[in-house]
Amino acid sequence: MVKGITLDPDSSVVEEHFAVVYAPRKSRNRFSEGAVELAESRDAALAQAQPEQHRYAARVVGPSRSSEGLRLYYLVEWLQ
Repeated sequence: MVKGITLDPDSSVVEEHFAVVYAPRKSRNRFSEGAVELAESRDAALAQAQPEQHRYAARVVGPSRSSEGLRLYYLVEWLQ
């Protein structure tokens, strides 16, 4: 379970991914679909990251539908 999101091993709806996340402040723990670019691997996410433009490599879980109907990704960890 990650921040209230339970991963179902028999489903591919909500999964863990490597990604590059646009985050002006790294204090947030959930991001809209438009701020997340999925990556093939940890190394790919790290290579695509551009910290000077607030684009950071991360491990995320999602997408999950919010109560407002948005598709969100939840932060598992920032990659370094």
